[in-house]
Amino acid sequence: MSGKFGDLIGKAKISKPENQKTGKQENQKEQITEPEKMVNLCVKVPKSLRQHWAAEAKRQDITMTEVIVEALNQKFGKP
Repeated sequence: MSGKFGDLIGKAKISKPENQKTGKQENQKEQITEPEKMVNLCVKVPKSLRQHWAAEAKRQDITMTEVIVEALNQKFGKP
């Protein structure tokens, strides 16, 4: 950002107010993690099977993503 607003925003990001608390409260903020970014996992399957699986998932009110993630977790576990 440039200009007077960019400079003002930049200064606000770096400076701490004098009355800001440190210590335990600051550590708690660091422990809060953002949700991990989701990415695609591409798998080639026969069209007829995909259609069948999609229909079954819809009937059972579950997403194919949930089914696939569950199967991968059962097979390989989590890191």
